[in-house]
Amino acid sequence: QVQLVESGGGLVQAGGSLRLSCADSGRTFSSYAMGWFRQGPGKEREFVASISGNGGTTSYADSVKGRFTISRDNAKNTVYLQMNSLRPEDTAVYYCAARLRRWISTDRREYRYWGQGAQVTVSS
Repeated sequence: QVQLVESGGGLVQAGGSLRLSCADSGRTFSSYAMGWFRQGPGKEREFVASISGNGGTTSYADSVKGRFTISRDNAKNTVYLQMNSLRPEDTAVYYCAARLRRWISTDRREYRYWGQGAQVTVSS
C-alpha cells in the first residue's frame, strides 16, 4: 500500500526558494511515476510537474517552467520539488501523487495515491 508523506512547506518572500519533499512507504517506488499538483483558494487542483519512474523524463506546467525542478531519489523513496523565484501566485497547497505507472502524466485523474498536502505561501 502506498503512503505519501510531504514536508517542506512554509512561508517565503517573493523571489525566494523552497523545497518540498514527498516520502513514499512503498517497496517498489521506482515503478511509480510521481507528480506534483497544487490547489489555490477557490481554484481547481492543477498540474505542476511530473517525473518518470527512473527519473529520466520530466514535465512541467508552463507557469512553473524554468523556476521549478522535480527530482527523485529512488534509494530514499523520495521525490522533491525545488521551487525558485517564487511568486505570490504560487501560493497554494501542494500535493504529491503516485501514478503506479512508470511513465509521466499531467492528468490528476491518473494518479491513484496522494500526499496530505503542504501549504506554500509566498508573500509580496
